[in-house]
Amino acid sequence: MEVLYNEELTLQINPLGAELCSIKNNFTDEEYIWQADPIFWKRHAPILFPIVGSVWNGEYKHKGIIYKMKQHGFARDREFTLLHSQPNEICFILESDPQTLAIYPFPFLLEITYKLEDKKITVLWKVKNTGDSEIYFQIGAHPAFMYKDNKHEKNCKGYFNFNVNHNLKYLLIKEKGCVQVYDYHSLHLEDGLLPITPTLFDHDALIFENNQVSRIDLLSPNKEPYIRLHFDAPLVGLWSPSANAPFVCIEPWYGRCDRINYTGEFKDRDWMNHLAINNTFYASYTIEIV
Repeated sequence: MEVLYNEELTLQINPLGAELCSIKNNFTDEEYIWQADPIFWKRHAPILFPIVGSVWNGEYKHKGIIYKMKQHGFARDREFTLLHSQPNEICFILESDPQTLAIYPFPFLLEITYKLEDKKITVLWKVKNTGDSEIYFQIGAHPAFMYKDNKHEKNCKGYFNFNVNHNLKYLLIKEKGCVQVYDYHSLHLEDGLLPITPTLFDHDALIFENNQVSRIDLLSPNKEPYIRLHFDAPLVGLWSPSANAPFVCIEPWYGRCDRINYTGEFKDRDWMNHLAINNTFYASYTIEIV
């Protein structure tokens, strides 16, 4: 496990998946990241690459050839190489190899950097096309944050505070981990707030498309903010596995799952990123402890 630290926070990052496994307050010893108890969910904050969500029937087609791909891709289960490390910054890389090319036929280099400054953690993604033709991919974050107060009898675990006051539209997972496109649901906000009730995730994740929000705060049941995410990603998902789970995920995405019954070419999937030869894709998001 690799460690980043400053006066305010201590972070732990696992080279397996380049996964952020801990954000701990140095003064209160409070842990902000879910500690991967498999009774609810065995992960902390996995990186989703080269897909976000599921492909229809667990397979996709590229140039007429069918490939199998598990939900959220393979990066989260691969060992990354440490590129460089300082007390407040660390960088990992993952390169394509025969194992990845067998299920994802695109040469790539994926670079993940974590930077710690005061109470802010910036996560930077870099995807480089190292092949001789255009590549297609998605990438996303899946950090799980602990609730401030997880008493099971509570009707509200806390609140999401969005940087907008108007109503939002979202999609739900409908079948085989995929969405019914255009089946949007309306989300009514009161002063930008959404209460986290026991039934909020009864139908899986809430998926917001088209840059509807760029900041989400996680608030305690007393409406006190303690975590803030800033992002430029065009999509964001909100998810928790059950009403009793002591955490919730706020997930900036550059991509999402397939639409139901999609059997077209991989490159033509919804929300795919196309990267030309020798080009590099850059993206980032920030976790702020408030």
